[in-house]
Amino acid sequence: MLAAIFVLPYVVRMVRQERAVIDAQAESLELGLYRPASLHPVVNPDQCIGTGNCVSVCPEKNVLGLISGQAIPVSPARCIGHGLCERSCPVDAIQLVFGTSKRGVDLPRIKENFETNVPGLFVVGELGGMGLIRNAFEQGRQCVEQITPELNSEILDLLIVGCGPAGLAAALEAHRKGLNYLVIEKDDIGGTVLNYPRKKLVMTEPMRLTDATSMTSREYLKEELLQLWTGVVEECGLQVQVHEMIHSVQKVGAEYFEITSSTNSYRAQNVVLAIGRRGIPRKIGVSGENRPNVFYSLKDPSHFSGDRILVVGGGDSAVEAALSLCGEANTGVHLSYRRDSFSRIKPDNSARLDEAVQNGRVQLMLQTNVTDISDGEVTLEGEDGTELSISNDFVFIFAGGTLPTGFLNDCGIEIDTVFGANSSSVGLN
Repeated sequence: MLAAIFVLPYVVRMVRQERAVIDAQAESLELGLYRPASLHPVVNPDQCIGTGNCVSVCPEKNVLGLISGQAIPVSPARCIGHGLCERSCPVDAIQLVFGTSKRGVDLPRIKENFETNVPGLFVVGELGGMGLIRNAFEQGRQCVEQITPELNSEILDLLIVGCGPAGLAAALEAHRKGLNYLVIEKDDIGGTVLNYPRKKLVMTEPMRLTDATSMTSREYLKEELLQLWTGVVEECGLQVQVHEMIHSVQKVGAEYFEITSSTNSYRAQNVVLAIGRRGIPRKIGVSGENRPNVFYSLKDPSHFSGDRILVVGGGDSAVEAALSLCGEANTGVHLSYRRDSFSRIKPDNSARLDEAVQNGRVQLMLQTNVTDISDGEVTLEGEDGTELSISNDFVFIFAGGTLPTGFLNDCGIEIDTVFGANSSSVGLN
C-alpha cells in the first residue's frame, strides 16, 4: 500500500505526459510538421535509454517526445538544427539528418572541411543546409580557419560571396588571420535576413562575435540583429562591398579563381560561397506576374498602409507577410492558397491567422489559384472553375525558391540528393 502511494502519482504523471506527446504528434500530422524539409533528429530505438535529455534541452519544444521510455519524433519540421538533442544524449542515440528515406534534399557535395569537389571552393551556411545562425557562424569561422595567406599580393587570399551570418563569420576570421580578402554581397549586410518582414523575431543562441561584441539573447528582432551585424562590420573595418552581384566563379588551372560580378572582376586563391538556398524566387506562371506591383518578399509593411493587398502562398512566409500587412492601418489583405487548409505552418502562426480571419483583418481564399494580374485587379479561379476578381494594388507571392543549381553547376560544383544522410556524411559538423 505504501509503495502504491508513492508510485501512483508518478504513473499518473507519466500517463499525462505521454497523452500530451500523442496529442502533439496528432497536431503535428495535421499541420504537416511531421515531414521535415531539412535538418532534423532521428532516434535509434536500439540505443535510446529514455533519459529524456533530448526532450528537455530542445528550445523549440515538441520536436521529440517520450512514449514508454522511448524518444520519438513529434514535430521534426520544427527542428532548426542547433543539435542540442544530439549533444545531450549520453549514448549517442540521436543523429541530425537531411531528408528522409522518401523525401530527399538537394545539397552541394562538400567535404568535412566545407570544400566542394572543386579545390579551393567552399560552401557554408544555408546553401549547405545549415540555416541556424549560430551553426552558420561556426561553419564560416571553421572554414576560413584553415586558409593560409598567399605571397602574391595581386590575388586575393579569399573572396567571400554573401554577408549573412556565415559570410560575416568568414570575414571576421579572415580579418583576424590577416588574410587579403573581400566580401561581395548582392543586397546589404545581413544577406537573406534583410528579406524578413519588419520586426520579425529571429531565433539564435548566445555567442561572441568579437572581443567587444556578443549576441547575448536567443531572440532578436530583425532590425536589432542587422544593427548589431552592421556595427561589427564598422567596428572591425571588414572589407565588404554591397549591392554587387557575383555572376561567375571559374577555376583557372590549379592556381586561382576568376570571379566576375555586375561591376568588376577579381582573382582569388580561395572562394567561400555563403549564399542562401532560395536562389531565384519561384514564379507561378500567370499573366501579369512581371508587373512592377508584384513582389516576392516583404521588408517593410508600413510602405503598404492603406493599400489593397493579395498574398499568395501557404507557408509561414506567406502567413507572416499577411499578418504583418493586416496590422497596418486601413490595409485590406486577402490570402490565397491553392489547398483547402494550411500545412507545415508554425502553430503560433496558425493561431494568429485564425484570430486575424475571425476579426476580419485577413480575407482567406482557400482552394483558389491566381490566373491574371492586371491594373487594379486580380483574377482567381476556384476549385470548381468559377472565376473571382478582386480589387488590388499589390501582390506578394511566396511560392518558395529554387536552389541556385545553374550557378553552382557553372562553378563546377556537384549536387547530391540525400535521403536521410547525417550531417557528418555531407561535411556538416
